[in-house]
Amino acid sequence: MTKKSIALKILKQYLIITAGCIIFSLGVALFLDANKIASGGVAGLAIVLSHITPLKMTGIWIIILNVPLFILGAVSFGRNFIISTLYSTVVSSLLIELLNFLLKAYLPLTDDIIIAGVVGGGLMGLGLGVVFKAGSTTGGTDILVKFLRKKFRYIKTGVISLIIDLIIIGISFIFFKDFKLTFYTVVSLIITTVALDWVLYGTESAKLVYIITDGEHATLICDKILKELDISATYIDGEGAYTGNEKRIVMCAIKKMQYPKLCDYIHEIDPRAFTIVTSAKEIYGEGYKDHKDHEL
Repeated sequence: MTKKSIALKILKQYLIITAGCIIFSLGVALFLDANKIASGGVAGLAIVLSHITPLKMTGIWIIILNVPLFILGAVSFGRNFIISTLYSTVVSSLLIELLNFLLKAYLPLTDDIIIAGVVGGGLMGLGLGVVFKAGSTTGGTDILVKFLRKKFRYIKTGVISLIIDLIIIGISFIFFKDFKLTFYTVVSLIITTVALDWVLYGTESAKLVYIITDGEHATLICDKILKELDISATYIDGEGAYTGNEKRIVMCAIKKMQYPKLCDYIHEIDPRAFTIVTSAKEIYGEGYKDHKDHEL
């Protein structure tokens, strides 16, 4: 890659990170912090501390609490990761303080704690997801989550984050002693988790289809898939257990919007084909996710 292309790639990454930080900060400053909803993570702990200590600055508390976690991040993920995370943390923290300062007279935007929890949690999760997708975090327990995700890759990011955040919520209950507030904080946390996983993993990304037919029909079906749908497929040779006849299986991953067309092609070419369809939650390769995305 040329220096220009590398610079453009880095610029694009940091623009995406900045966008994520803005979304995250809006959720925290305008809805969560303003209503004492400590929706997990360092941000949640910072909200608690800003309401029970003389230092009433959630953004500054976020920076203070991040210091030991930055050390963990630097050791585990290297310089590039920690630089982008430092950027994300400082930008999001300063934006929280700026929003609190500029909109102080209008906060909280809503006294309805349900609206505050849902909207704030949704914005927080979306912002975190955008920052994570760009290869960074907003610091705090995000670093711990990313570290644990590397160790336990079979557990999704949102689940690990949920466990840590429930501990933070428990701490907020100890200090605020408000069961109703704690309940809606949990609701907000669930919204955050759903939004985060939606950004990182999407919904059902595709369908995995096995078309069991004979060799001639398999070739015709595969030709249609390659030419009309512009997707790849794989042949698998098989044998019918009852008849002993040779079978050819066409296996392909197909996006949901294209699936009805595939059904039409199968019915047109071989209405007797035995077809197995299942959900494919995560697919890596050309046209889908990059292989490095499994670290998220």
